[in-house]
Amino acid sequence: MKVKIYDATGSLTSKSVTLSDDVFGIEPNNHAIYLDVKQHLANRRQGTHKTKERAEIAGSTRKIKKQKGTGGARAGSVKSGTRVGGGRIFGPRPRNYHFKLNIKLKRLARKSAFSFKAQNEGLMVLEDLAFANAKTKEFVNLMNALQLSNQKVLLILGDKNDSVYLASRNLGKVKVVTADSVNTFDVLNAKKVVMTSSSVGRIEEILN
Repeated sequence: MKVKIYDATGSLTSKSVTLSDDVFGIEPNNHAIYLDVKQHLANRRQGTHKTKERAEIAGSTRKIKKQKGTGGARAGSVKSGTRVGGGRIFGPRPRNYHFKLNIKLKRLARKSAFSFKAQNEGLMVLEDLAFANAKTKEFVNLMNALQLSNQKVLLILGDKNDSVYLASRNLGKVKVVTADSVNTFDVLNAKKVVMTSSSVGRIEEILN
């Protein structure tokens, strides 16, 4: 599949790049995508949630009232989870939500995500960027030129570029990553995936 390359002014150039059908032209595997996104979101969880249970509540151990003869239910502790101010019954405890997936499945999920974007006109290829200064204004002008302002954009670079990263980090709807750190969730979460020309070959090399 051939795709035209845009320049930094938002204009189509005479150059084009051929996207590999093995990465950008497969039939998307929905279950692989589901598992990879599920793992990504699970691994992001801190798992530090904690509530106090009955044994951890500060309070008297005195029996509240006599066992029988009051006409009410038995009550032996103010720390009971059935009473206001008592401990939480079976409350959350710190835990690790991480789980592993096979590398072949994760590659299939990323290929499926890229193929889905390609089929739905969600991919763009851009010339390699070279910002003289790390200015947000320059990056905003680039997004406006590409008609991507106020859209969720994932920009994939071939190699690390501090100027581009610093220029974009104040923009809430733009995320900049390198080809070796892109994940399925980010690809699907973006309205438009913009790849620099040097990142295309790097992505195909990693996923193949």
